[in-house]
Amino acid sequence: MNTFSLHILAAERSFYEGDCLSLVVPLTDGLYGIQSNHRNMVAAIVPGIMEYSLPNEERVEACVSQGILIVADNDVKVLVDTVETPDEIDENRARLAAEEAKEALLQKQSIQEYKSAQMRIAREMNRLKVKGRKRE
Repeated sequence: MNTFSLHILAAERSFYEGDCLSLVVPLTDGLYGIQSNHRNMVAAIVPGIMEYSLPNEERVEACVSQGILIVADNDVKVLVDTVETPDEIDENRARLAAEEAKEALLQKQSIQEYKSAQMRIAREMNRLKVKGRKRE
């Protein structure tokens, strides 16, 4: 089995560093898969569900926010604002945060504040989707 080095880093912590068989990450134009010896690239990550397979064939699913993906010489870096496993997500807190962001969208505000509220809604809805998938 061919592996590559994966580094998943969030603003507040290092989430995972080690060998990986495959990675699926949400990019601006859809889900994108990476395996060993992938071509070098840089891409924008959007809020969504990221999955990766470890050498022991364990599959890990995580909720990611916006960020950047860097692939260079069989070394992959996922740099995101936040990353959480389904077990780390507080469903009630995510629902409350989504409602607060929706309310913020209804207020008269600057374009920057509006875009920020949209990103908060996307993040919280993504968290709820990941948490819901864990129960299935």
